[in-house]
Amino acid sequence: MRRLELPPALANGSFSVLAADAAGIPRKRTRARDLITVSRGIRVPPGSSAEGAAALRAYCQLDDCTVLCHLTAARIWRVGLPLWADADWRIHLARPQGGSIPKRANVAGHRLALRPGDVVMLDGVRVTSPERTFLDLAAVLPLDDLVAAGDSLVSEHGPEFPSPRDALSSLEALNRMLFQHPGARNIKRAREALGFVRVGADSPPETHLRLAVVRGGLPEPELNHVVWGPAGIPELWPDAAYPAFGVSLQYDGVHHGEAGQHQRDIHRARTTDRLGWVEVRVSKDDLTGERPAVVGRVRRALLSRGWTPT
Repeated sequence: MRRLELPPALANGSFSVLAADAAGIPRKRTRARDLITVSRGIRVPPGSSAEGAAALRAYCQLDDCTVLCHLTAARIWRVGLPLWADADWRIHLARPQGGSIPKRANVAGHRLALRPGDVVMLDGVRVTSPERTFLDLAAVLPLDDLVAAGDSLVSEHGPEFPSPRDALSSLEALNRMLFQHPGARNIKRAREALGFVRVGADSPPETHLRLAVVRGGLPEPELNHVVWGPAGIPELWPDAAYPAFGVSLQYDGVHHGEAGQHQRDIHRARTTDRLGWVEVRVSKDDLTGERPAVVGRVRRALLSRGWTPT
């Protein structure tokens, strides 16, 4: 006997047995062997291509108040997270204060004081807003990693960049969120981190690069700087820059091992030289330790271009 075909709303992504009931699907069908039971009352069709919030939709269909939060919400919003956070693949769920803490297999439950605007709908799923997610991450991330998370939320690039980017949030919106929750857990860390958040960093290493040189006593580099060529077109987009001295900082991440990247790096270095700039290429090792090597390298580049320490 041919199995009853699931409607599109259930066939793509996870779904709860309650959602199947509402769709008129018999309980017998939800117990069929072609569906994967990932938790009590939650099913996933094999081969589902759903990603992000849609893949976790069922966890918010079990009641009217459960919301995806913390690291789970951060991944959904594509927040820049430290590598160690990848090891925590639990599903972080929260209910408002006064409700019970969610308890399920592979679930990290939370109870949160949620205000209007703290929760938004994304792909039909309740998720903490980018701003509320930043506040909640203050309870689990060290200061510098929290700054990197904030940077990723406000990062944006205009049409003069090869890959324009719209920001998920803004410094003003993040500040409003912290103002609305003066008694939140780790609010002091969140406020301190927000003071270091800047627009323009595309990845956590770029944030750590900026923090390292500033803490090393060097001027704060400019982000989102565009170097225009003689023909009046943009030719160089450094990760960070000192325009007054023609010094660009470029972080070499894991993508620098990709095919063709070596040639692109050579082309960028030649363009940098042709435009009269000096490039400081930074690796992961340059950012480690109490006295990161990047500080000395950037200092020498600035001194060579006429910078005078104050």
